[in-house]
Amino acid sequence: RIFGIMSAESTVPIRRTSSPKTADGDGETTAWLHAHYDPVASLYTFTTCLALSDLNADGDHKLLVADLGTGTYDMKLKVYKGTTLHMESAIVDLPTGICTFYMDQNEPLIPAVAVASGPFIYIYKNSRPYFKFTTPPLEVNAVETDAWNQVKEGIIDATVLREKLIELRNEAGEHELTVRSLRLLQLPPDDLEMFTSQHKHMPLKKQTVITCISTLKKSHSEENAVSCLVIGTEASHVYTLDPQAFTILATMALPSVPVFMCVSGLFDVEYSIVVSCRDGNVYTLKRGSKTPKYCIELASQPIGMERVGKNVVVGCMDKTLLCYSPKGKKLWTVYMPDDITALELMQHEARGFKAIMVALKNAEVHVYKDKYLVNILKCEDVVNAMKFGRFGREDGALIMVTRGGGLIIKLLKRTANFEARELAPGPPSSQSVKLNIPRKSKVAVDQIHRERANGTEMHQVFQSNLLKLQLAAGRSYVKSIQTSLNPISSTQAEPLKLSARVQGIGPLFKLTVELQNTSSSTSLMKLLIAFRYDETLYSLSRPLIEVPFLVPSLSYSFETLVQCHSDAGVTDAIKAYVLREGNTVPIISAVINMPVSESVVIV
Repeated sequence: RIFGIMSAESTVPIRRTSSPKTADGDGETTAWLHAHYDPVASLYTFTTCLALSDLNADGDHKLLVADLGTGTYDMKLKVYKGTTLHMESAIVDLPTGICTFYMDQNEPLIPAVAVASGPFIYIYKNSRPYFKFTTPPLEVNAVETDAWNQVKEGIIDATVLREKLIELRNEAGEHELTVRSLRLLQLPPDDLEMFTSQHKHMPLKKQTVITCISTLKKSHSEENAVSCLVIGTEASHVYTLDPQAFTILATMALPSVPVFMCVSGLFDVEYSIVVSCRDGNVYTLKRGSKTPKYCIELASQPIGMERVGKNVVVGCMDKTLLCYSPKGKKLWTVYMPDDITALELMQHEARGFKAIMVALKNAEVHVYKDKYLVNILKCEDVVNAMKFGRFGREDGALIMVTRGGGLIIKLLKRTANFEARELAPGPPSSQSVKLNIPRKSKVAVDQIHRERANGTEMHQVFQSNLLKLQLAAGRSYVKSIQTSLNPISSTQAEPLKLSARVQGIGPLFKLTVELQNTSSSTSLMKLLIAFRYDETLYSLSRPLIEVPFLVPSLSYSFETLVQCHSDAGVTDAIKAYVLREGNTVPIISAVINMPVSESVVIV
């Protein structure tokens, strides 16, 4: 009744067909073959709820999906053989993870399926319900128990009970309350009496839920060796379960609720559990320790976590892919072009290849070997969950579930070679080509000997000249500020920018001065533009220009005519000053070099 009823259907094998729509990052032939795409598979799941396993020990690996349904009902465990739904089973609560493990070494070696849902782990074997494990109950807060007992005895009513529970929640937090009390706090005042009368005679229980699940080899490291279940709960505990009796072998405490787990080692020898928690930190648990040994503080919340060798790779919500050493030292960071939606370890044992697959919001899957991008797979929709491994009789199969509920299956080509790319750090291979450098001449050899003999003196002379140059540049800069020879104002009180241009071939020129208020909010007024020039050589129609009200961020143009009185090709500079009325010190200035005036031709 709890596990539901399984139904078998016909199966269809996977066909290897190439897809012209997918290509890698270099535009070359893709390393993947398109096997199947069902846009209406109606799957709603995440990476932790996908698994690949040989359920019948016949060499035909099947896909297991813990489907979340609508989020409130229709949760199911689905098994795909090839591209067809082989069987399914109803699940009471929302699944949080799925894994397969071997409980014993009895022939034939058939794995068991563990589905974490609510406070329970449903164990399936031979495609049938086998066992249901329940997480141990937690101790109920004494204040909460006393409040419910007073309601039961009629000492207080539902309104007073609600006030006591609110006070307890504010002091200790919501995690200290039972589900019944949290439900009571959510009800409107009119429904409190009915709710308390229905539940006050029932015993008060506090049950936690499972947030993540994984497996740990017990005493041997073979692929089909007996494994223990490792689960993380909402109560910030990590439990290790016996594979046969399903008793708790080890209990560890964490500072926060675990979300993702990576387990390695052997339970009877030495093991480590890397846990990513809801507080944005990554903790490491070792054999025999009750509390975490190392802590990694992340800049944002994790999206997924995988273990590559001894290092831990974490994908975060700030579009970064981070790699840490076993002791928590950051090794490298890769910035993604879009938000990360899923993370999966690509491990091809036949080729000895390990990489990290990162699904992005732009409907692409990037493959990284270490911190180097080696392949880009373009998909039909945004990928929410993916699993790489043996599917059917294919070793390199990539199962992807899209945001729209579709199912995509890609197969890795047997000729795909990610190692052929330039993955090594450093310069490109073309830089190692030897250049045809000519032989040293006698002059160059003599210069080398001279520099070796007089190296100290040459360096002292260079430093002296450099200091003199810096001093001269500093003096010129100070002089330009003091005399306002800069066309851009250096004060925040009067932010101005001055520019000028000359038009014409002479002897009559048009001089245009552009003045701009560079401030974003301050207006300027009562300004003047004055010109200084050689009166024997030039005459201006407007030697003094009154500047109107200057609106911020707008540019204003002022024109004046310049008459040149010389035909000998003599030229000089005209200086433009911007002044404030009543002040003789200019705000800014500009030097205008006048062109040579053409002589007047009389026809």
